Amino acid sequence: MSLQDNIQQQITENIQTQQIVSAEKVEYIEFAAQKMVNALLADKKVLCCGNAGSILNVQYFVALMLNRYERERPSLPAVSLVNDVQMISSIANSQGYDEIYAKQLRALGQADDVLLVYFSEGGAIGLIKLINAAHDKRIPVILLSGENDKGLEDSLNENDLCIAVPSQSPHRINETQLLITHCLCDLVDTQLFGNRSI
Repeated sequence: MSLQDNIQQQITENIQTQQIVSAEKVEYIEFAAQKMVNALLADKKVLCCGNAGSILNVQYFVALMLNRYERERPSLPAVSLVNDVQMISSIANSQGYDEIYAKQLRALGQADDVLLVYFSEGGAIGLIKLINAAHDKRIPVILLSGENDKGLEDSLNENDLCIAVPSQSPHRINETQLLITHCLCDLVDTQLFGNRSI
């Protein structure tokens, strides 16, 4: 395979994955955005977490919420549980790595906040503990995942939502989750602040 063929294959896989999402997941994305809007209108916040390559999507989502997406508007309350290296190291050292996110959520989360979890690869035990901690605090969960780990999806309850990207490739999952992130931010902005002026 030539280098250009390799590039074409990467692009084709990306397009095919996103086409399936377009055909099968639009309603789920809309529902996830509505969950966030309901929380924000009730003066609640979105807590956000992920692991491995998904951490980039977590940080990006929180930046878009706190700063802006495509328009100037008031900051929206979103909290990343992945940014504080000292906090994570401290919890991992004394409580174990699997507690690094759940312990933060127990301190920062309030009933009827929303927990947004990104997952594309790696161990899921810490994220399962996080989801269980969210349930203990009556915080609904939105899980953005792929097809490569059903353990996280199995830990959800009837108040939660899973948007599973139809791929086992962490790269395709992360790329598509980035698109879903943009959709979520656009829907939240539109519902809170109206349609963009053209």
